Amino acid sequence: MSAQLVDSPAWGRTRPTLSVLIPFLRDDPRDLLAMLDREAPALAGAVEIVVLDDGTDDAALTAAITGVVHQAALPVRLITLARNEGRSIGRNRLATAANGDVLLFLDSDMRPDTPDFLARWLAVASDPANAVAFGGFSLKQAPDHPRFALHRAMAAKGECLDHVERSRAPEKYVYTSNLLVRREVFDAEAFDPAFTGWGWEDVEWAMRVSRRYPVVHIDNPATHMGLDTAADLARKYEQSAPNFARVSALHPDIVAAYPSHRVARLLKPVPARGLWRPWLKQAALSDALPMRLRAFSLRLYRAALYAGVV
Repeated sequence: MSAQLVDSPAWGRTRPTLSVLIPFLRDDPRDLLAMLDREAPALAGAVEIVVLDDGTDDAALTAAITGVVHQAALPVRLITLARNEGRSIGRNRLATAANGDVLLFLDSDMRPDTPDFLARWLAVASDPANAVAFGGFSLKQAPDHPRFALHRAMAAKGECLDHVERSRAPEKYVYTSNLLVRREVFDAEAFDPAFTGWGWEDVEWAMRVSRRYPVVHIDNPATHMGLDTAADLARKYEQSAPNFARVSALHPDIVAAYPSHRVARLLKPVPARGLWRPWLKQAALSDALPMRLRAFSLRLYRAALYAGVV
């Protein structure tokens, strides 16, 4: 697919060590780019940024981001695609476009929690023993609005964990939201383009990689700003079922230990799943219920969805 390229004045002037790879679709990465660009004086050309617009098709947004790129002190390249390629293919494209020997995948809705975020990642990248490293994410800067309360509660309990907790299941707590990968590792194990829609492509990648390389967890978090409403989160879980089926088939030994898989197997023989499953969704969407019950209902709803594919 043809792509439109826009480069900052510093692009191509240095040989970076670290390439920050930021895909987006209908999001606005300008705030993230501005935060990262503040570190430029301390990085001395060792870090570049490659941004991929994966088919947003918004001329006004493209123009606005182009203006930010033209003013950036860091080396930045914006790649704009006319049509969406998908999460896995898009990230593979970003890796191909990068010049650094180490790649940092960073989602466009992330915001660094420290002013030396890139410098800390550069230090991690300087150690060849760090083949794969995940920095974690937080909710420190995320919007505290009631419509996001369910997602906030679930993320705080299951995903915003410190590096010690994440290290207990290193392949499970790997997301492309804040992920460092050495180029030789990614060249050997790219993202599987057979994963489409939402979910599991990064965890499946980590499962493959963890069989060959160590996966390190550190504390260099960024805030996940893109919290979902309860309805949007339920919709994503519905979209993720085929991907869960694929990852379960590819890595049955690992997935079998996951609570979502174990509960799905328990629910699989329960009759009339199509009748009672919607009630779980309705409970999760109900603002009148306690948050713990809503979160439990949504997790059980996800497991009921997965019961149909395991």
